[in-house]
Amino acid sequence: MKFVDEAFIRVEAGDGGSGCVSFRREKYIPKGGPNGGDGGNGGSVYLVADVNLNTLVDLRYQRVHRAERGQNGRGRDMTGRAGADLVIRVPVGTRILERETGELIGELLESGQQMLVAQGGFHGIGNARFKSSTNRTPRQFTPGTPGERRDLQLELILLADVGLLGFPNAGKSSLIRQVSSARPKVADYPFTTLYPNLGVVRLGRDRSFVIADIPGVIEGAADGAGLGSHFLKHLSRTRFLLHLVDVAPLDEEVDPVEQVRKIEAELSAFGEGLALKERWLVLNKIDRLLPDEYAARREEIISRLEWSLPVYGISAMTGEGTAVLMGDLMSRLEALAAEAAAERAGADRDTDGASDSATPETDWHPLD
Repeated sequence: MKFVDEAFIRVEAGDGGSGCVSFRREKYIPKGGPNGGDGGNGGSVYLVADVNLNTLVDLRYQRVHRAERGQNGRGRDMTGRAGADLVIRVPVGTRILERETGELIGELLESGQQMLVAQGGFHGIGNARFKSSTNRTPRQFTPGTPGERRDLQLELILLADVGLLGFPNAGKSSLIRQVSSARPKVADYPFTTLYPNLGVVRLGRDRSFVIADIPGVIEGAADGAGLGSHFLKHLSRTRFLLHLVDVAPLDEEVDPVEQVRKIEAELSAFGEGLALKERWLVLNKIDRLLPDEYAARREEIISRLEWSLPVYGISAMTGEGTAVLMGDLMSRLEALAAEAAAERAGADRDTDGASDSATPETDWHPLD
């Protein structure tokens, strides 16, 4: 199935049914009075996250989605049937924006989570509701209100714990093939990866995490150059990044340090907090160097970058060093999860304390 991470759709909620003007007409009952019923409410449009979907490709071919209109009211005080709601299923991780303004409406991050994106119209009122002691034969009614119409932009942002970052041919796809069951295409030319890939790294029965491989980022990606600008958004929800660098490029004029700096500049230019994420440096293709050559190049890269975060040397092709890297990643993710749980617990305690302090005790003195 083709991977599609963006779609533009129009959603139209159902109009409300109009009220009815009717009078009771039965034998031996003259002037039976008004009995026009109300209309039915129009159906609304909802988006629901479905864990079984992983692409927005279906919405590429069906652009307009309409909910059912409410039925009009009828005589004999019969209310029109309400229109059925329309449910559109989308992958988990879908972001919903207003197409014209780009305003963020919401995100669906959990399976089964739903969001109202177009409210159905309100029903009209029949003439039976207008009768009074001074208005015995009302002929007033109200039409149903129109349903909401909206043009939406849907963006699918992959939910992964770790994001792989690097220039084309840095070895990102080779690494995800080495450590997971994902099988992205691998070749010896740039831009082999044309769409993101997810892989699950399993280190035990209850120890696993998701790693995302995106197309290579080049200089100018934040401004639309190459493929990176379209897929950098997939890194926005990762907990931290692995920055892969080809430590032994075939072109001797390629400087790994300059490549790292260029990508750092693209992360800052793109925004969405990517430059602030924790990022580990991974020196790939160490199998092409002798141990002494690798040690010297490693020290040179760390010194020139003034790098203070963890640095790992691996060979994505042979698997050397990948087990240690994945184990440390798992430990770091577990530590981050524990920190997040502690912060939530602290926030809950602060909230409880604030609610208690908002109701101070007062002494009650009976009147003499």
